Amino acid sequence: MANRLETPQGRRLAYHRTDGAGPGIVFLGGFMSDMSGTKAIWLEDWARNQGRAFLRFDYSGHGESSGAFEDGCIGDWAEDAYQAVTQLTKGPQILVGSSMGGWIALLLARRIPERVAGLVGIAAAPDFTEDSMWPGLTDAQRDEVTTHGQTAVPNDYDDRPYILTRRLFEDGQRQLVLRSPLALPFPVRLVQGTNDEAVATSVPLRLLDHAECPDMRLTLVKGADHRFSTPDCLDLIAQAITQVS
Repeated sequence: MANRLETPQGRRLAYHRTDGAGPGIVFLGGFMSDMSGTKAIWLEDWARNQGRAFLRFDYSGHGESSGAFEDGCIGDWAEDAYQAVTQLTKGPQILVGSSMGGWIALLLARRIPERVAGLVGIAAAPDFTEDSMWPGLTDAQRDEVTTHGQTAVPNDYDDRPYILTRRLFEDGQRQLVLRSPLALPFPVRLVQGTNDEAVATSVPLRLLDHAECPDMRLTLVKGADHRFSTPDCLDLIAQAITQVS
């Protein structure tokens, strides 16, 4: 059974924490994902075998945490991550961000760089609401967002459609990280599949070019998709964590 963290915003975040040596590892999941996914569970087992501290949690409106998904936005979920890291971990952490979690990790790095020992982005998707999600909507869907406050789009990974709200897009514009200087004063590893249909390979290349970072590397895996959860891909994530530790 998951533990619960009460945040100052009144949200109840479900989490699982494994004690161990530092720097600890914090897994940051993707958009409408949860902490019971393949990568999170595999990494928890790997960290336990390594004797490393590990934390996985659900953002509000995700998984076992309180709230409705459509009521949330990037800023809310970044705040959830901030509360989880600052209240549930000690010392610098390795942030492992999957898809949207990569954006959340960068927001945390900008807010509390002293608590970040290293960062691993798995198909990291910074600024995706502005750069890919909004441009990907039809004119009719954009009109729905503007006039009715939301629209529904198919979800390739679940039977439930994505409910995209005006608040999500408006808040996303306030959370952008690729439009202003981004200092990452710690090791960063980015991993991405060439068959990723959700995040184009141009995204990590843009991040690589944009960020100010003394030790940043990108690994592209031919044929891997957005899930990035085959045995070889999972091993590559573990290698990346080891490199930034």
